[in-house]
Amino acid sequence: MQLPMGSAGSQVVGFGHFQPRDVVTNDDLSRLVDTNDEWIRARTGIVTRHLAAETETVADMAIEAGRYALADAAVQIDQVDLIVVATTTATDRTPNTAGRVAHALGAGSPVIIDINTACSGFCHALAIADSAIRTGTATVALVIASEKLSAVTDWTDRSTCILTADGAGAMVVTASDSPRISAVSWGSASRMVDTVRIQAPTDRFEQDGQSVFRWAISDAARHARAVIERAGYTPDDIDVLAAHQANLRIIEPLAKKLGLEDKIVLTDVTESGNTSAASIPLGLSKWWHAGRIPEDALALLFGFGGGFAYAGQLIRTPIRGLEPQAGPQR
Repeated sequence: MQLPMGSAGSQVVGFGHFQPRDVVTNDDLSRLVDTNDEWIRARTGIVTRHLAAETETVADMAIEAGRYALADAAVQIDQVDLIVVATTTATDRTPNTAGRVAHALGAGSPVIIDINTACSGFCHALAIADSAIRTGTATVALVIASEKLSAVTDWTDRSTCILTADGAGAMVVTASDSPRISAVSWGSASRMVDTVRIQAPTDRFEQDGQSVFRWAISDAARHARAVIERAGYTPDDIDVLAAHQANLRIIEPLAKKLGLEDKIVLTDVTESGNTSAASIPLGLSKWWHAGRIPEDALALLFGFGGGFAYAGQLIRTPIRGLEPQAGPQR
């Protein structure tokens, strides 16, 4: 079997994000459930979160994040031949969210894929895009994660409602003469399949928080280190840690265990809450556009959560002024 002509690797050439206008503080939540600002900060590190309007959909947020990423990359939508969207909160079974994005942005005839691996979804989606470009089945990919967790939150449950938030993040990925996205390292902890749930009949977000916390503290560092080693690097080489923004009390110990506490550690969870699959690209885009992450930085992406799935890869951040290898217009 002969594979189509691909490329040596792929690269991220643009970031984008979107957050709803409504900002909810811890004090606001204290009017709904028995909690307060000090209690929430001490257990999660979260200060604010953004919540979508009732009419604002997962697709709406994905479209805006994708549009921003395309503008940042200076790539036209008719050059995109693959759109992958990670989400666990889409309301429609079909058409999928990627199809909605393609239509709204005016794409030609791209491949449209939705995936659901919950909080690790963006790293899975990025791996799909990277593999497709390497094997020649795609030339330019728009990779998005979008979540509306507010729609599946029980606002009377203080153990979960203090965490959840809405938003979207995106990256544009193109071919590269040398790999600037590493091969993915991924897997699952099947014994924990039911620790994070959105399932019938309630269709509400539920989790065994202590089990997730124990896994994150005991096992996450080992799997994140495997990402680095598989790519041929050491923790000393890493410039940025972008882990799933689940809880500051997980992110900080993970950084310390990896020896990255003195590097750039993404802590957007304090401002954005837990946005599941969207948390990594959302936080990266916000910090990139704010100038908090430099060009050509080596970033470790690592997501984990429902399923119980985990995945990660290394990326190099874009170099401004470097012409994207975007392929022909369609």
